[in-house]
Amino acid sequence: MPPSASRFAILACCCLTASCAISSNARKSTEQAPQANNPVVGGASLAMTALRSTALATVREPVTTATLGVAVLWTRPHEALVSNIPVDLPEPPQVAEIPGTPEFERLLDKRHLPLSQKGSIKWLVDGKNFFPELDRKIAEAHKSIDIQVFIFDNDDVATRYADTLKERSKSVKVHVLFDDLGSTFAQLSPPDTPGPAGFTAPMNMASYLERDSKVRARRTLNPWLVSDHTKLMVFDQQCAMIGGMNIGREYYSEWHDLMCCVDGPVVTTLQKDFSRSWHKAGPLGDFATIFRKPDFFRKNHASPDDISLRPLRTDPVAGQYQVLKAYLLAIRSARTRIWIENPYIAHDEVIRALVGAARRGVDVRVILPAKGDSTIMDVANIATERTLIEAGAKIYRYPRMTHMKVMLCDGWGTMGSANLDTLSMRINRELNLAFRNPEAVAGLEKQVFLPDFRTSKRISLKDTESGIAPIAAKVASQL
Repeated sequence: MPPSASRFAILACCCLTASCAISSNARKSTEQAPQANNPVVGGASLAMTALRSTALATVREPVTTATLGVAVLWTRPHEALVSNIPVDLPEPPQVAEIPGTPEFERLLDKRHLPLSQKGSIKWLVDGKNFFPELDRKIAEAHKSIDIQVFIFDNDDVATRYADTLKERSKSVKVHVLFDDLGSTFAQLSPPDTPGPAGFTAPMNMASYLERDSKVRARRTLNPWLVSDHTKLMVFDQQCAMIGGMNIGREYYSEWHDLMCCVDGPVVTTLQKDFSRSWHKAGPLGDFATIFRKPDFFRKNHASPDDISLRPLRTDPVAGQYQVLKAYLLAIRSARTRIWIENPYIAHDEVIRALVGAARRGVDVRVILPAKGDSTIMDVANIATERTLIEAGAKIYRYPRMTHMKVMLCDGWGTMGSANLDTLSMRINRELNLAFRNPEAVAGLEKQVFLPDFRTSKRISLKDTESGIAPIAAKVASQL
């Protein structure tokens, strides 16, 4: 790849990762500077990321690179066209099946979404609940620890977890997989709160994890600047954690976020998913499925209390847009309520579906952050808020950054890594879980939505007056 193309890739990264939970709004005080790479180191890291995203990805992942190129070249013009149509497009008729019913589950099966599998689920709200559970899982692992995140930061929290994993690698197999582009950008921005005195961030987290340890660390490559936004952690092939949290201080103590812990047969599927991602990120790349030795996975048995859990993916390489398909089906079939908490709502199809639901009398409530981590998405959210309020929806602004990606439609819910933007719906790789169990749904009501409605400020149409929000929304429809 010529140097000019690499420079273009670096500049484009700044725009295309705007909605990927990279803390671009973090303060840059001298007290915080040791929590992130300095500009010289950061610039070199970005250059290497651009090189890996272009030259290395083309050699190692030719099929992925070609497939993603077609997907991106289709998605970008399509989204630009849809967002600029001057008239309202007709909304498809309401789906007959009601979310939360067996009929709706059969509809999802008929639409070729992954089949539900048995498992248990435990909600972990915020870092204060997730990270202690993560500590326990890491400490109790007997055979393997497999961690995939979008961001493995290099602040004091991430470094502490790197040290813990290095220590555990003496007795168990430890694999760490993180997105190259996402982590590189995150390591340029310090968190809002200062770290301990004297701390200096490691310059290269992959090297730091492997230094003087048996940890194996890999980066997912980013052909066409496409990222793997998945957050998935599997322990001993028995227990898994998925959701919205990465490894870093923002998730530990600053942001409002959600993970869940699952057990049961569904974990085998999640373990297989991690294994495919891990091998693809290795030296063989796309050829790993042909030349690598087959993996052997533990078979987990269901317990009487297990519920049905449906894994959902966005994966353009595999032609999978399951998260978007499930979201639209649920929104278009909802009868009583649609409750959403998400940092970004910029996908035009989703917005139109929400408008249609609000107009037919569904209780549509949306919680967005009062101030997020991306300025352009914050402004674009204002345009979305106005559109939804005009349709009859209730919009709330959470007082700090909420990074949750969760929705309840009647008696059906979904949560995971996917934002409601074009990147998560069409371009980046994502992982969600869907469920209809009444106890799981009630748990999200009590632990997430009801407290957050009370904490958040409901806004009026007057609060959405902005001359630049419509322009930002046009840009955000590409993000």
